[in-house]
Amino acid sequence: KDDPVKTSNKRGTVSFGTSGPNTRGTQLFINFKDNKYLDQDGFSPIGEVIEGMDVVDQIYSGYGEKPVQGKISNKGNAYLKENFPKLTYISSAKFL
Repeated sequence: KDDPVKTSNKRGTVSFGTSGPNTRGTQLFINFKDNKYLDQDGFSPIGEVIEGMDVVDQIYSGYGEKPVQGKISNKGNAYLKENFPKLTYISSAKFL
């Protein structure tokens, strides 16, 4: 069962992706802007970027929602590198 939404999806919060009630997987995303509309859809923030949003702002966001999740699952980075050459990769992150 998904965690209840206790705080809004504001800029800098970190949330799990979901495709409906109780479908949360392991994909995380950082809210680049206030996305309050995600609250009603069950996207429950689990953390917040407390340092380094200037670095987050440098992540290429021009593709938006275009990568197809199923293709990422099936083909991995080969699909991403071929179709989204400007995509930014995060090599490490620290969760406290």
